[in-house]
Amino acid sequence: MNTQATYGLLAEFGEPSALIDAVRRCRDAGYRDIEAYTPYSVDGLPEAIGFRRNRVPLVTLLGAIAGGVGGYFLQWYSAVIDYPIKSGGRPLHSWPAFIPVTFELIILGAAVATFVGFLLLNRLPRLYHPVFNAPDFDLASRNRFFLCVRASDARFDAEETQALLQSAAPLRIIAVES
Repeated sequence: MNTQATYGLLAEFGEPSALIDAVRRCRDAGYRDIEAYTPYSVDGLPEAIGFRRNRVPLVTLLGAIAGGVGGYFLQWYSAVIDYPIKSGGRPLHSWPAFIPVTFELIILGAAVATFVGFLLLNRLPRLYHPVFNAPDFDLASRNRFFLCVRASDARFDAEETQALLQSAAPLRIIAVES
C-alpha cells in the first residue's frame, strides 16, 4: 500500500463499545493520530482518544473581556474625551450609567467569541475531507462508528495497522486515499 497517497485506514464498527475497544487498542499500541466518527456522543470516547482540553471556555472568557472593555472604553471616550457634556451636575465619567451597556457587550462578546471559536477550533466548515470518499461513510451520521488511523502517525505501517484494527473485529477496514 502506498503511504504517500494514503490518508489512513478506516475501520467500521456496528457498536460504540467496539469502537472504544479499538481506540484503546490503538492508543495502547502507540498510535496518537487517530480520529473517530460517530452518529452521536459516545461516553468515554474523548478520554479514550486522548482528548484532554477544551479551549472554547477560554475563548469565551477572552471574548467577554474584550466586549466589556471595548464597550466601557467606547462610552468613556465618547462621554469624557470626544464630546463632554456637563449635565445635571453629574461627573463626566459617570460609571454607573456605563454598566448596562457594558454588561450587554460582555454577553455579546462572549456569544460571538464562543460561536467563532467553536467553528475555528473544530476546523469548520470542512467542505472536503478524504474520509468522505470512503464507501458507506455516510452511515457515520446514522448508525455506524468509524475509527481512522491516519498515515501521518509516526507508528503507521499499513500491514501492522491493518492487523491491529483487524484484531478489534471491525465490520470492515477501508484504505482511505488522500
